[in-house]
Amino acid sequence: MINSGSRRWRESRIRFRRYAGLPLRLVVGYGFLAHGLAKLSKGPEAFAGILHSAGLPASQLMAWVTVAVEIIGGVAILLGAFVSLVSIPAIILLAVAMVTVHLPYGFSSIKLLGFSNGRAQFGPPGYECDLLYMACILTLVFIGPSPWSIDALLNRDRSTRGRAPVDDSFKTK
Repeated sequence: MINSGSRRWRESRIRFRRYAGLPLRLVVGYGFLAHGLAKLSKGPEAFAGILHSAGLPASQLMAWVTVAVEIIGGVAILLGAFVSLVSIPAIILLAVAMVTVHLPYGFSSIKLLGFSNGRAQFGPPGYECDLLYMACILTLVFIGPSPWSIDALLNRDRSTRGRAPVDDSFKTK
C-alpha cells in the first residue's frame, strides 16, 4: 500500500521530469558565457599568451576560437538552441583544457591552501570541473530539448508542419 504522500511525490516527479535539464542548461550556459566574456574583457591576446606558455600551437587563433566557443556555446546552451551541435566544440574545448592545464593538478577543483586576512587561499584547480561540465553537457544532449528552449520550439514546429492540428481535448488527465 502506497501512502498518499509517496504517491503525490511520485506524480510530481513524473509531471516535472521534463524540466530536469533546465537547471543544467542554465548553469552550464551561464558558466561558458561568463568564462568567454571574462577572456574577451581581458583581451584574447592575454589568453593567447597563456596558451603560448602552455605550449599550444597557433595560440592567437586558439584564443579566439576558445572565446567564440565559450560565448556562442554559452548563449546557445542558455537558450537551449542547437545544444547537440554546440556540445561537440564545447566538449573538445573542455578536454583540451583538462589535458593541457588541469590534469597535472589532480582531480579536485578546490585545493584550500590556507587563510590570509580572513580569506581562503586556493591552489590551482584540477580537472573535476571539466568532467562535471562534460557530464552536464552530455546529459543535456541525451535527454533532449527541455521546455522553454529553442530546440523544443523547433522540434514542435517540425513535427506539426504539414499536418492538421490534433484535437486531444477529449483525453483525460
